[in-house]
Amino acid sequence: MRKINKKNFEKAKDHIKMTPGEMLVTLRKLQDISQNDLSEMTGMSQSNISNMESGRQQIGRDRALVLAQALKVHPSVILFPDYQMDECAV
Repeated sequence: MRKINKKNFEKAKDHIKMTPGEMLVTLRKLQDISQNDLSEMTGMSQSNISNMESGRQQIGRDRALVLAQALKVHPSVILFPDYQMDECAV
């Protein structure tokens, strides 16, 4: 079997630009959770969730912590959806 030379390949570019509100919508829909369900899970009003998703209201650190816990993700996934890390330091 031939050895694969990694230099012959280009790294995939699967990064998409997304706002925190768009990420909130995406995470919620991927888990099949309605705004009303998320409202009950977080204690936030449905209208606040709608406003955050549409970008009319900032999510902020404290809200991100509550939303992340309900959606079972790290808060940075919500707050920094556009962050792209080029190198991983382990």
